[in-house]
Amino acid sequence: MTARTDAPSTTDTPTGTTPPPSSSSTGSTARSTGRTPDGSATTVAPGKPAAGPAKGSRRLRLPSRSTWTTVLLALPVPIVGLLLWNLGVKQAWTLPFGIQMGFLPTPVEVAQRILDLAGAGTIDDAFSGTLLDHLGASTVRVLSGFGLAALLAIPLGVVMGRFSLAFKMLDPTVNLTRPIPVTAWAPLTLLIIGYGDGSAIFLVFLAAFFPILLNTISGVRQVPVRLVEAASMLGTRSGQVLYKVILPASMRSIVGGLRIALGLSWVILVVGETVGISTGLGAMITQARDMSKTDLIVAGMVVIGLAGFVADRLLVGLVKLVTRSRPTLS
Repeated sequence: MTARTDAPSTTDTPTGTTPPPSSSSTGSTARSTGRTPDGSATTVAPGKPAAGPAKGSRRLRLPSRSTWTTVLLALPVPIVGLLLWNLGVKQAWTLPFGIQMGFLPTPVEVAQRILDLAGAGTIDDAFSGTLLDHLGASTVRVLSGFGLAALLAIPLGVVMGRFSLAFKMLDPTVNLTRPIPVTAWAPLTLLIIGYGDGSAIFLVFLAAFFPILLNTISGVRQVPVRLVEAASMLGTRSGQVLYKVILPASMRSIVGGLRIALGLSWVILVVGETVGISTGLGAMITQARDMSKTDLIVAGMVVIGLAGFVADRLLVGLVKLVTRSRPTLS
């Protein structure tokens, strides 16, 4: 007689083995598994929902709290200044240095003139709608003179700051030429260059050159000697020290000089555009002075201030963009 051996049923629990999981653990396991469209099982980590469909649109990032704080802190001073300006004009205040505020336009009149320059006003004179022409011509002159000054002053400043022989040879000439005001150069410039864009760009170049040069020299001379020695020990060649060590280490001082020079470029622009130039913010202010249009003069001053502010912000943003991989430089 043959002995019958039956396989144990899957529902039976042999002695000494672990009992089957309870209904709660089974439910947990069921929630941790799923099925793909083709029927294969997938496992999802417990407590984490399955990933939903990817969204095609990105969320709009709102300004941070620090940005709003900066804006709110910057508003009170100009608001109070505008209120005092309006009150002083209406009450004809007399300020120090003999300033007669009764002859000034009100802030509302200046705003109306700026809108008219932009082509959205109702004054309708020869200056209406000419803002972009004047602003564009002045911007080209400022960028040309400023760019040429930076192109020459930064390399020269690095050489003078790095090599004592070059500093001793050039420093006396620099300090002799630097105190001469740009307004003193203006008559000579008109004689040797003539009327037009060339003289204005040259005056802007002179105004921007020395701040960039002096700040570059100062930044290079303040680079620690141990930093250069450490770079040499790490394998930096002598020909690479200038642009790999010296220039990055002095970048903060160089950027400070660039910002000062850019601001002075807009200041000197008015001097360069006063004679022989018909288009530009300085030329517009000069023509307004001849016609005794005080609202146009102040409007031109406001536009120059705004243009200088925007140019400074763009310069700072450009530096941060270029040095984004090395935040200590910005």
